[in-house]
Amino acid sequence: MFFRKKPPETRTYDKETLRPVIRASICTGERAAGFQDIRTGKITEVMLLRTPADLEEFQRLYQIADVEITVRY
Repeated sequence: MFFRKKPPETRTYDKETLRPVIRASICTGERAAGFQDIRTGKITEVMLLRTPADLEEFQRLYQIADVEITVRY
């Protein structure tokens, strides 16, 4: 009655100008998921990836397949 189950949240991004990437540090091992502008190459980080579950959450939120994500060092 008072507490309804919320539908799963999904977000969108412009697939024409942005590509999903994981920015990884070779020194510290820190990884962050985000989007890279195809024209300028600028990366905008969206979330920090601490566990594999965080990566799965990123993929679920933005409806991204494993094949679409590239890793940048």
